[in-house]
Amino acid sequence: MKTLSQWLSAYGESHQNPTNKKIHRVAVPGIFVAAVGLIWSIPQLSLLGLHINWVWIISVPVLVFYFKLSVMVFLMMLGFTLASISLVWSLSLLQLPVFLISLSTFAVLWWLQFIGHKIEGRHPSLLEDLAFLLIGPIWVFREK
Repeated sequence: MKTLSQWLSAYGESHQNPTNKKIHRVAVPGIFVAAVGLIWSIPQLSLLGLHINWVWIISVPVLVFYFKLSVMVFLMMLGFTLASISLVWSLSLLQLPVFLISLSTFAVLWWLQFIGHKIEGRHPSLLEDLAFLLIGPIWVFREK
């Protein structure tokens, strides 16, 4: 497994243009929250009388990935993951259309990111490795 420094360095190579960086500062966290909303929208798993939302099941391996990179990254992303889940849960409690809000947010923010990469003149990192989807938020939060 790559080290945190290797992941961030590789991700940073295709994120040098100031405009692309600004787009990513907004789009990457928003896409993360939207992805949480999309996962939240999957019908719950019923197991032994318990109803478990898929977001909790999927969060475990994601957070393990972050933990293997660093305890600080794990804590940062645990906080952001819980905040994202809280936001989506709040939308659900308000009986807002979580799936539609998440899907439209996801689509618009990805569209913006592709514009950023067009400006950058480089392909998104995720075309090399899907794990870059998990590296993006770390890079954004650590970027100065």
